[in-house]
Amino acid sequence: MVAIIFVINIFYVSFFTVRMILTLKGYRYYAAAVSMVEVVIYVVGLGLVLDNLNEIQNLIAYAVGYGMGVIIGMKIEEKMALGYITVNVITTDNGLELPSKLRTLGYGVTDWEANGLEGGRWAMQILTPRKYELKLYERIKEIDPKAFIISYEPKAIHGGFWVKSVRRRMTREEQAS
Repeated sequence: MVAIIFVINIFYVSFFTVRMILTLKGYRYYAAAVSMVEVVIYVVGLGLVLDNLNEIQNLIAYAVGYGMGVIIGMKIEEKMALGYITVNVITTDNGLELPSKLRTLGYGVTDWEANGLEGGRWAMQILTPRKYELKLYERIKEIDPKAFIISYEPKAIHGGFWVKSVRRRMTREEQAS
């Protein structure tokens, strides 16, 4: 009974976490479908615990399964990598030609001269699908190990060449690797 409650709660909370992410990212129909499975799992798991409330190990299994479900749900969401990421990069050496090298690799890069505490800098803003985020960091660090990198998720994207052309380039890069 303890193992069943533990596993059920892992599944329930994993579905809950994925549903929440889908909801926040605007995938309402997928979120609705996941929530239907989620609620069935929840009712079954909670029913087992409430039917055997006098056995503390069932409650402990429920709580530990809940915690494990959060971790597993987050790992699933990382693998799904929905949406886009915006990466701001600041470098001290524009002689590295970091923007043009990244464009060659298929990334959409907007760059400009900037000034920092210790003088001139080169700043870039790069938009990429989240599934390419770690690969982008690796590429930047290969070209400039001292680059300052900040990333965040944009809420909305509108206009520019980026959406269609970068998707095509990234698809070509995926096929090449």
